[in-house]
Amino acid sequence: MNKSMTLLFQGDSITDGNRDRGNDLNHILGHSYAYIIAAKLGHEYAHLRPSFINRGVSGDRASDLYARWNEDAISLKPDVISLLIGVNDAWRQMNGEPSGATDRFERAYLHLLEETREVLPETKLILCEPFILNTGAPAEKWEEWKGLVSRYQAIVLRLAEQFGAVHVPLQNAFDQAAQVAGPAYWLWDGVHPTAAGHDLVAKRWLEVVGSSGIFQ
Repeated sequence: MNKSMTLLFQGDSITDGNRDRGNDLNHILGHSYAYIIAAKLGHEYAHLRPSFINRGVSGDRASDLYARWNEDAISLKPDVISLLIGVNDAWRQMNGEPSGATDRFERAYLHLLEETREVLPETKLILCEPFILNTGAPAEKWEEWKGLVSRYQAIVLRLAEQFGAVHVPLQNAFDQAAQVAGPAYWLWDGVHPTAAGHDLVAKRWLEVVGSSGIFQ
């Protein structure tokens, strides 16, 4: 890890983790996988004094993320950006909401990455795969949910390859974990992780990103 590296976490409620919007250091990173990752990396690399920022926003789709990208990403000039987005894009469409009338996931995600590469060419990117399990809301229309999220997963992988980003696969980790303790143990509503689910995300993230050489 480079000296004084800044790592930005971006996404929806899964990343948000009910984070504090002020300066309360007890809660400013929220209570999600981002907190676990920051805790482990911050401890391991304390001598380099890295900084961690969480700007996840509950309810966000890829298009919402892009709309606030100047304020919540570009202007912060982070060394590394970690992205996890997609479930709300799927949710709005599956519920037939007006905000899901058109599927903007891929185009918004692409614009976001293109702009980041243009303005922050040295910033390293980490793209996390969206995930679901067969419980809660997804279980009501499981095949449709699975088909849509699988398409999003393929898009994230393709974009990671296109932009030279680190790709963090998460669906198979949850699928395997669900065989041990059941879907709701990890994603209580089929979408949002429990404490154990957040630790699973953090563990996979640290394994993949750690072996990628991104912090060297």
